[in-house]
Amino acid sequence: MTKSIGRVLTMWCLGAGMLLGAAVVQAETARYDVDLDHSIVEFKVAHMVVSKTTGHFKDYTGFIEMDPEAGTVKALEATIKTASVTTNHEKRDAHLRNPDFFDVEKYPTITYKMKSYKKAGDGYIAVGDLTLHGVTKEITLEGTFNGVTKDPWGNTRAGFTAEGKVNRKDFGMVWNKALDSGGLVVGDEVFIKLDIECIKAKS
Repeated sequence: MTKSIGRVLTMWCLGAGMLLGAAVVQAETARYDVDLDHSIVEFKVAHMVVSKTTGHFKDYTGFIEMDPEAGTVKALEATIKTASVTTNHEKRDAHLRNPDFFDVEKYPTITYKMKSYKKAGDGYIAVGDLTLHGVTKEITLEGTFNGVTKDPWGNTRAGFTAEGKVNRKDFGMVWNKALDSGGLVVGDEVFIKLDIECIKAKS
């Protein structure tokens, strides 16, 4: 009788171990690359005090290493080509590319590298280093993970949104002009909004 009980316990432990192993296998950290065609990196800044100018970048790359089932993120990095900035105004865009602002010849890229990630209610908080205009500063992004789905071509896709803000003067962008009525042409605080869709990399 004792031997029978021992055999049952042994089999139960083996079965539990196999199930646990299967769960571990299912939970995997994988790389997801940004889909440029279905993402946007946008910014807004005050203009003439009374309104905001919106712009975005057209050329960038990035990836996230995560386990969507566990809700864990191991790495998040992005590189943006500064010359791809656009506000749908040719003269203004040329000014943004010159040394008064992005100085694209000297600083052709903006980079971001995540340092920490944590859940916060229904969303998340990511802290990382932003290198812009030759200066590296820590910034915080708050956002939501919108889930994972399969597209009709068999790709696994994931979606994110995130928002944050920076002071452009912290990165050496100090150009401005005073208005006769008070205030400045360009605000110092820049609001960032990201709508990102990623595709799971093929193994």
